[in-house]
Amino acid sequence: METSGILANINRYVKLDDTQQTALKAILSSKTLNKREFLLEPGMICRHQSYVVSGCLRSFFIAADGSEQTIQFAIEDWFISDFNSYLNQAPGSLYVEAITPTTVLQLEYEATEALCLEHPIFERYFKMTAQKAFAFAQNRMLSNLRDSATERYLVFKERYPEIVERVPQYALASYLGMSAEFLSKIRKSV
Repeated sequence: METSGILANINRYVKLDDTQQTALKAILSSKTLNKREFLLEPGMICRHQSYVVSGCLRSFFIAADGSEQTIQFAIEDWFISDFNSYLNQAPGSLYVEAITPTTVLQLEYEATEALCLEHPIFERYFKMTAQKAFAFAQNRMLSNLRDSATERYLVFKERYPEIVERVPQYALASYLGMSAEFLSKIRKSV
């Protein structure tokens, strides 16, 4: 199992010694998904955080009108999960679907909690990444309230060109808060 990516990710925030790296590797498991296969579905308890080794996933829910509302994309070197379900170990509300064939490394909840108790440096890492994710979510919410649809698309395209190239237009449109048809018009006009 290839672990250099996740180790590099963690080492961007905290420096792990050999013992800590070995402890992390001992709790990692690998999972491979086919295109359109679900990692999670509503009602399941999310038992893992998933780190993307290769591929692309998205999390979404089905709105009352039957539309899919994309919450997050995840590509190589990103984590994805139903974090509310994971943190509370309660039934989740999100689908997590592979957009392309995907391989993830998974951190199981109880094993991760034990790892953090034994090696507090991991607690620091998860705190730092959670704070970063919260700040990102706050900025996204502000953008959705403040910026025009065209501005949201252009900023996303500039920041994440590899995602724009890899995800279906309907998924990108739902993430940006617009219809696929409207996104198509924006793309043609810019």
